[in-house]
Amino acid sequence: MTPIEIIAVLCGLLSVILTIKQNIWCWPVGLVQVVLFIGIFYEAKLYSDMVLHIIYVFLQFYGWYHWLYGDKNRDRLPVTQLDLIPLAIWCGVVVAGTSLWGYAMFRWTDAAFPFADAFIMVASLVAQWLMAQKKLQSWWFWISVDVVAVYVYWYKELNLTAILYAIFLVLATLGWLAWRKTYLQPELNAA
Repeated sequence: MTPIEIIAVLCGLLSVILTIKQNIWCWPVGLVQVVLFIGIFYEAKLYSDMVLHIIYVFLQFYGWYHWLYGDKNRDRLPVTQLDLIPLAIWCGVVVAGTSLWGYAMFRWTDAAFPFADAFIMVASLVAQWLMAQKKLQSWWFWISVDVVAVYVYWYKELNLTAILYAIFLVLATLGWLAWRKTYLQPELNAA
């Protein structure tokens, strides 16, 4: 456990708590977290996670902008749901992306957990994209990522990061419940 990992973990916790509350500050705080984790994952040879966090840098800016100005009226972005077909497509993206990226990491790198790490990467990208769109199902993807991440990070002795993702698992469940409440109560969703 390094000081950088401690700061990254604290920023990660704060970012998710702010996301649950639909507070715009989740994006800049999350930006600090993802920048720090780029180096952490490089050192741990979790290359897919490292690439994921590089992409997250750009997604943090996109989410920040989209939450401020994202709907067609340039008004507050409401929580919405995906229909069944788009949800199935996103699930297919996770399966196909995990298979392809995992194989590439297995074949051409010394990645520690090529397929689990690929799943974390691909499912996280889908979750982050859907979160920037304020789709309720983004939390389902986060929950699945957190379950896999806890195992991988614990095994790689990134214990504080594993604990962070265990807490993320609880927070993702709470996030789904909070966003669902907002979605089901139009007066909250318009506020």
